[in-house]
Amino acid sequence: MMRKIFRFLFKLCLWFVAISVLSVLLFRFVPVPCTPLMVIRAFEQKADGNEMHSSHDWVSIDEISVNMQKAVIASEDDTFLNHNGFNFEAMQKAYESNKKGKKLKGGSTISQQTAKNVFLWQGRSYFRKGLEAYFTMLIELLWSKERIMEVYLNSIEMGDGVYGVQAAAQHWYGKDAKNLTAYEAAGIAAILPNPLKYRATNSSAYINRRKAKIVRLMRYVQLDYNANEKKK
Repeated sequence: MMRKIFRFLFKLCLWFVAISVLSVLLFRFVPVPCTPLMVIRAFEQKADGNEMHSSHDWVSIDEISVNMQKAVIASEDDTFLNHNGFNFEAMQKAYESNKKGKKLKGGSTISQQTAKNVFLWQGRSYFRKGLEAYFTMLIELLWSKERIMEVYLNSIEMGDGVYGVQAAAQHWYGKDAKNLTAYEAAGIAAILPNPLKYRATNSSAYINRRKAKIVRLMRYVQLDYNANEKKK
């Protein structure tokens, strides 16, 4: 009996690995049409008695302003171009901060956020975190840094029912993603910790301070997607 159970679990694991690897390989070339969060938010809107609405327009990395790419690196993950998916120093700082009872912080890299948004659901359980680490390693292994950035900027939540930078640029500024200025890109990046609470325009004093800080930090971002490869 136990042998049958172990055999079943072993086959289940093999199927999971095969399907996950094939999914990651597929999205290496194909635009991500929808994410679990988009579906969850739609059901939340319905449950709240609101009309379901969602805006998501995929654009290639060439159609995304360099300002936007620099802004998310400056605000979300300043070691993105050099790490292999994880920033252990940031994770340690987040752990120490949370342990002291301070405002809950995350140490997730852009790669981890991409893995979570494309393949998983929201949550803080150890099981989901384990899956996040697994998918992070897969995309770092099978995708280029440029592809990770492209998928990230096309998939993350950037407002109420707004997903991806093209939809965000239209929603907040009435323009295409390729035309975002440094300050506009910083405005979108500034609200990413909580895009349902904050606004990129007509922002609070807190978000305006974040915008100014991000613009300053963007000056130091050298956008070289092959930087990590050159070190090997």
